[in-house]
Amino acid sequence: MFDRRSDYVLNKQDPDSIVCKSSTGVHIRLTRLDFSSPEEFEKWKHWSDEDYHNTEKADHVYSNHTVSSDKLVEVSITVISPEDELMEVFSRQEQEELYRRLETGLETRLTPAQRRRLWMYCVEGMTVKEIAGMEQKRHQSISECLQTAKEKIKKFFEKHPAKPS
Repeated sequence: MFDRRSDYVLNKQDPDSIVCKSSTGVHIRLTRLDFSSPEEFEKWKHWSDEDYHNTEKADHVYSNHTVSSDKLVEVSITVISPEDELMEVFSRQEQEELYRRLETGLETRLTPAQRRRLWMYCVEGMTVKEIAGMEQKRHQSISECLQTAKEKIKKFFEKHPAKPS
């Protein structure tokens, strides 16, 4: 992770000083005035930039090739057991069967207007008022249409129950 408060970043962000930690751990800034000449400052500024950069690169090489114990626990928890995989396959198959049955019910039992309105209401999350405004129909007629569509789908599922696995 990128640390905006690291010694490297603080030193790089301040071209007119050398930023380093004191023996107490507090960041201090050494400016041009702390050196005998501007050339002396530039020499040490260049050295500190390079040293911090190399240290930062070494830290990244280490952290990019290691895994923390927290990460190991997280990975070990996410390993799926064969039983869970099998249940996931069954669940996916059941879901696909439900989609096929729903699609059949929608296609064979509903009018195009009922399908369209039910889609806007259930899938797109539109309100009855929004659908009525879009289709320039009365709120009551949209509400009745949706109610009829829901009843037709309910009856379809009652007549065509899921096949036991």
